[in-house]
Amino acid sequence: MKVKRFIVSSLLHILLAFITFVWIIPIIWLVVTAFSGYKGIDISHFFPETWSVNNFATILFKPDSVVQYVTWFKNTLIIAIFTCIISTVFIFMVGYAFCCLRFPGRKQLMVFSVVLNMFPGVLSMIAVYFVLKSLGLTNSHIGMIIVYSAGSGLGFLIVKGFMDTIPISLRESARLEGANELEIMLNIILPICKPIIVYQVIASFLVPWGDFVLAKLMLNSGLSKDWTIAIGLYNMLDKSLINKYFSIFCAGGLLVSIPISILFIIMQKFYVEGVSGGAIKG
Repeated sequence: MKVKRFIVSSLLHILLAFITFVWIIPIIWLVVTAFSGYKGIDISHFFPETWSVNNFATILFKPDSVVQYVTWFKNTLIIAIFTCIISTVFIFMVGYAFCCLRFPGRKQLMVFSVVLNMFPGVLSMIAVYFVLKSLGLTNSHIGMIIVYSAGSGLGFLIVKGFMDTIPISLRESARLEGANELEIMLNIILPICKPIIVYQVIASFLVPWGDFVLAKLMLNSGLSKDWTIAIGLYNMLDKSLINKYFSIFCAGGLLVSIPISILFIIMQKFYVEGVSGGAIKG
């Protein structure tokens, strides 16, 4: 039995190692290509024959009609920050309402919200586009913030799951001391919910930071100064540009991952606590 378990375990680890190797190959290729001295796409060599940091210098300090990375980065960062703040507030408030308040239709509304959240967002993209177009908010960063954050309250389930683990006696004691609902939410529930709030901040930040489909649909004026990073980098893959900008595209893809990686490393402890705590059924 020990030999059998050893063989099964070894085969499983070999399989996982192979899957990991296959998964990491494109990432390694992107990194080494970003440091290539050749600006186009070179499929004849996995590792570049010459190494250089000129691609990073070009994308950061030498903007042209195709590459305006700093402007795209600023646009994406503004949209992501405001979306992150608004979405986190919405989700926290909705989660608190469903967890801590009792009102007619609460369970029915909760079930409806969960079911509605199961439908893919792409199904509503065209309708959302025409609504924003009628309001004059297409090709607008404000419109993008509204699109990303307006329906964020439907993602309350993990936050509610975390709040369900907080003893009811804390809220009841506060009420006996004369605290109102707002004071209970801000002074008692909010400090305890720090891990799940950190999780929600990272999750809400990631949505606009890496989104392409919705951004491409909404920001369609053709003015590159309004683009996000995803649109700008995708534009470099045009068949007329790829042989001149592919290595620069790889450098931009590498740079765009740095801020969110740093944010995740700094907040990893709270992120894990938030996910595990929110998964507990109250």
